[in-house]
Amino acid sequence: MKIKDAMQKEVIKFQSDDRIIEVAWGLRKNRISGAPVVNEENHLVGIISEGDIMRLLEIHSPKINLILPAPLDLIELPVRMKYEFDEIAEDMERAASIIIGEIMTHKVITIKLEATIADAAELMDKHDVKRLPVVDDDGKLVGIVTRGDIIAAMV
Repeated sequence: MKIKDAMQKEVIKFQSDDRIIEVAWGLRKNRISGAPVVNEENHLVGIISEGDIMRLLEIHSPKINLILPAPLDLIELPVRMKYEFDEIAEDMERAASIIIGEIMTHKVITIKLEATIADAAELMDKHDVKRLPVVDDDGKLVGIVTRGDIIAAMV
C-alpha cells in the first residue's frame, strides 16, 4: 500500500513564529503529540512535539531531609516550597512566550507520496519517530502518516 492511500490529508500544522503556549493548546485540543511546522508557502521547515516542549521546563524539586529534619528545616520548609513554586511558575511563563522556531526539530525525516507503508515503518523504526510528514518533490507538506495510520492500513 502506498503512503498516499494511508496518510492523513488534513494536517494540523504550525508556523515557526507561533508561541509555545498556542502550540501546546493546539496539540492538546487535537489530541496529538506533535505536528509539522511550515512556512507561508506550506514548505516543511520543522516538526514540533510534546517532547520538545517538555525539554524546556526545568524541574525543581525541594530537597527535604525526611529522615531526621532539624527544627529549622520545619520552619524553613514552607518558605522553600513557595520559592520552588515561584521558580516553576517563572519557568512556565518564560517557556510559554518562546516561539517554536527556537525549539522545534529542524532536520525532519520525511516521506514521499509514492513510498510504501513498509518504507514508512522502516523509517520510523530506524529514526525512532512517531510521525512522518509527507512532502511533494518541492518540499511542500501534503499530508502526514503516523504509526496509527500504518497499523490501520495493515488491518
